[in-house]
Amino acid sequence: MESRKWGQQGNVQPFSDEDASIETLSHCSSLSERTSAAEEAGETEEMAQEDFQYKLKVYIDSTVDKSAKTRQGALDGLKTAMATKILYEFISERRMTVTDSIERCLKKGKGVEQCAAASLACLLCIQLGSGIESEEVFKTLKPVFKTILNDGAANIQARQACATSLGLCTLVAEDDIMDVYATMECFESLFTLSYVREDGSRTSVNPQTTQLHKNALLSWSLLLTICTGSHIRAIAQKHLAKLPRLLENDDVNMRIAAGETIALLFELIRDVDPEFDYDGWEPLCVKLNALATDCNKHRAKTDKRKQRSVFRDVLKAVEEGNFQSETIRFGTERMVIDSWVRKRTYDAFREFVGSGMNYHLQANEFIRDVFELGPPMLIDSAALKAMKTSRLERHLYNAAAFKARTKARNKFRDKRVDVGEF
Repeated sequence: MESRKWGQQGNVQPFSDEDASIETLSHCSSLSERTSAAEEAGETEEMAQEDFQYKLKVYIDSTVDKSAKTRQGALDGLKTAMATKILYEFISERRMTVTDSIERCLKKGKGVEQCAAASLACLLCIQLGSGIESEEVFKTLKPVFKTILNDGAANIQARQACATSLGLCTLVAEDDIMDVYATMECFESLFTLSYVREDGSRTSVNPQTTQLHKNALLSWSLLLTICTGSHIRAIAQKHLAKLPRLLENDDVNMRIAAGETIALLFELIRDVDPEFDYDGWEPLCVKLNALATDCNKHRAKTDKRKQRSVFRDVLKAVEEGNFQSETIRFGTERMVIDSWVRKRTYDAFREFVGSGMNYHLQANEFIRDVFELGPPMLIDSAALKAMKTSRLERHLYNAAAFKARTKARNKFRDKRVDVGEF
């Protein structure tokens, strides 16, 4: 047995110089192929970038086309690009050209086109961040937003879009806090029209106008997050007794917006004055509890489920000052939404960037600054590959362990196996 084993080893040929040279050539060839592949990948990426920028230039040029359909397609194309990529350098050089196009579409376009232009204005400010560049953009567009918003004869969808966009653009680009307060008063003049009067009567408004009032309320609450302590006190004094009247609105989304605004205002006023005492606290809690346990048969099931979930959190906020935290994961990082202020801010940005929110949280310096995430983390491709490998290894290990457990259990359960042998 031993001689046969040694004999087999003896048949193995030694590693020759010729083999070594072949191995070296093979290695060099492999290295050359990898280098060539990397260069090709770099060239391909550069070509893709040039192609993408060319498309953006075409979109920008097309925003002044005579065809409304072409303008609409161009606005939508720019919106998608800005929501899903960081384009600061490209956009910064062309910001006033894009701003002029947005202004023209807002003034001369019809409903859908105006809505797209209003959304694009927000995305432009998000790309530019807080600073002189976005201030220039906003100074041009703010008067247009306010004119449309306050014009009762303007298209209602355009007014709704301007109510939302004016709020976010003010948050990002307004450089004077007194102008922020003036814009908030503009919003107040709208949503207070939905207040139930003290005698129990209310102004008759259609669902589209209610949507306008709700958008104005949400933008107003967004700007609350950047108000000074003294202004928060004045707002609480003026509105805290009246806001609960919106909880009786027929529209579920208005009721929810009102509830979240009340929770936000309580959080802010308690930060300013920990001993804050509200006279109408008990009746408010009764009303919130009724909405959190609403079983009204006349309301749709989905509306009731949505409303109950929100108002349970609102009730906890008002009664105990609690907030139901939520963790947002993006790339290798995570962010905790741990307050109504943070939630309102996050929801406002997500409304415009949509599924691109996680990407902006990773790479957009302005948004990272808003949420105090620090500078963007630089992760090279090697680190990403290592992370993916470790996840794959974990998956393979778990799969192997599961398979081993299954085999062992099956063997144990098989009564035909001899116990002694097992």
